[in-house]
Amino acid sequence: MRFPVLPLLCATFLAAAGALRAAAPVAPKALPPQEPVWQVGLPKFDEASYTEQVERLFANYESTSGRKLVPGAKKKVGLKVYADSGPGLATPVPLVKAVITALARRGFENQNIFLVGLNALRLRMTGYLPSLVSGQTPFNGNPVYVLESGRFYDPVWFYDSPLPQRFDPVFAEKQTEGVANSSTKDEDRKSFLATPLFLDADFWINLPVYTDHPTLGVNGALVNATLWNASNTARFFRSPANAPAAVAEMSAIPELRQTWVFTLVSLQHYQFIGGPFFNSLYTASEPLLWLSTDPVILDSLLRDRMNAQRKKGGFIDISDEIRTLEFAESLGVGSTRTKTVKIIPLE
Repeated sequence: MRFPVLPLLCATFLAAAGALRAAAPVAPKALPPQEPVWQVGLPKFDEASYTEQVERLFANYESTSGRKLVPGAKKKVGLKVYADSGPGLATPVPLVKAVITALARRGFENQNIFLVGLNALRLRMTGYLPSLVSGQTPFNGNPVYVLESGRFYDPVWFYDSPLPQRFDPVFAEKQTEGVANSSTKDEDRKSFLATPLFLDADFWINLPVYTDHPTLGVNGALVNATLWNASNTARFFRSPANAPAAVAEMSAIPELRQTWVFTLVSLQHYQFIGGPFFNSLYTASEPLLWLSTDPVILDSLLRDRMNAQRKKGGFIDISDEIRTLEFAESLGVGSTRTKTVKIIPLE
């Protein structure tokens, strides 16, 4: 199925142009209500602390939303982890184990809680796949789906755009290394979506880690759910205009949104400049864990934090010409209004 979402952006811009030409003043459009960000502190970055605080966040989400995080018809749940910057800047293993514990407590069988990542080597280096030396893994019984294996894409589900694969920079090529490419021009413009999260699971949870990105601005919740969850996306990284639009459009796909229950992010480590390659000199850490159904506001909050850290170090802000978050906001994915967001600490 092709997702013709690009015309949505075009329609937005055309409508705005038409309003400017109108003789009579047009009343400003009312802004939609913002989703809150729920916050807990982390006494330590260990499994015990994560387990306690994840349970608090899950229980609060269930009580405030009225939705129980329990098995449904499919009896499966997916966890989208990030490991693509390598050791030192991956979704913390204790956090993922805490999420698994909370889900198992709610009735999910261990083998039905699966993890989704992009690259086998990086997943192995960050502890998500068994060590080649010891054969040990913290996730015995939890399937780990490696997207670059090519086994989790469906030819029916794809995002279509005119950017061909041959325009990849080096880093983007490495991000999707090993994925088979089609020999036809028509297939070369398609990015096939990884279907386990929205076809095989009752719901899925996004577990990103944050870095800056020269093309996308912020590599976080939106990117982890879109470009790092599809094939043939390296082609977008050459263009500062097309990559942000692709992230926004993919994040607005209804089927992906319907099963994406929320994003859970630890501020144990995030990188404010030099990303997405890991550089410990430019990382920050805060003992906080956030949960929100709005990935745009989380990315916006982290963008503000990254800019603050960059200012301390004498670096310029992330370019305001990179409109990833603003595009996503225009498609109704979330809000960029960090000055009015409600951050709710759980005492």
